[in-house]
Amino acid sequence: MDSDNHISRERATSWTIRTRVLQIDKRPLLMGIVNVTPDSFSDGGDFFDVTRAVEHGTTLVQQGADLLDIGGESTRPYSSPVSSDEELRRVVPVVERLCDVVNVPLSIDTSKPEVARYALQAGVEIVNDVTGLENEEMLQVAVEYGAGVCVMHMQGCPQTMQENPEYQDVAREIREYLRKRRDVLVREGVEPEKICLDPGIGFGKTHEHNLTLLSNCQRFHDLGCPILVGHSRKGFIGKVLGDKQADRTAGSIGVALSLAQQRVQIIRVHDIQPVRRALLLFEATGGIAS
Repeated sequence: MDSDNHISRERATSWTIRTRVLQIDKRPLLMGIVNVTPDSFSDGGDFFDVTRAVEHGTTLVQQGADLLDIGGESTRPYSSPVSSDEELRRVVPVVERLCDVVNVPLSIDTSKPEVARYALQAGVEIVNDVTGLENEEMLQVAVEYGAGVCVMHMQGCPQTMQENPEYQDVAREIREYLRKRRDVLVREGVEPEKICLDPGIGFGKTHEHNLTLLSNCQRFHDLGCPILVGHSRKGFIGKVLGDKQADRTAGSIGVALSLAQQRVQIIRVHDIQPVRRALLLFEATGGIAS
């Protein structure tokens, strides 16, 4: 039973962040990925240089990104953590420059409160935390700055999450986790309309778990918060295609269309232009329900 009766249980059609309200009509919003890391699973090292990272971010916006998510620490399976100082060294210059040159909201992909604080001071609007804002200090930073927040589910941590993850009912259990985290955040002072929820595809899930979640995203809408899904280029796509080395762009587009049909509000992707074009045609031909 949901404990906060004032939270809408209907599908969310907007997301309030620090300085604006993002309206979410039929088409999902697209969150572009800017990884300022040497070791992310798909594009590690491609945009490790500040200038290249900023150029990549501006290109994603030109291609139609509605938001940009900037991260300085890889959370791929078995990745090694980095220090706060190193993460700050990577992301702060990129955040500062992108705040000056793009007009879409920026998100900081971090689980470290000190990194979130610096990014918010520089003009970032959203904290995207793969650990679900379970760190009390992170929660306090989000409240202090009035940030939009994205709460993700992860079983374990990046170093251990793919070591035999188990669920009895993966969709039900993750929905319950997200509901509980939502309620905790609201009790601690985060406004309900600022919360976005992410089931965490690939974070402590088997191939079968990922497919089950992706086909059941509509089950999360009654939590009353926007749903964000980050499936882009992940390993399950190569497994479905029967080719682990395959170009995963087409597979990422296919999943994006399924998510749009389920009216998922935000999709986090590497390949903005082809996904956006596919969604425009999908909507134009009646694929996205009213």
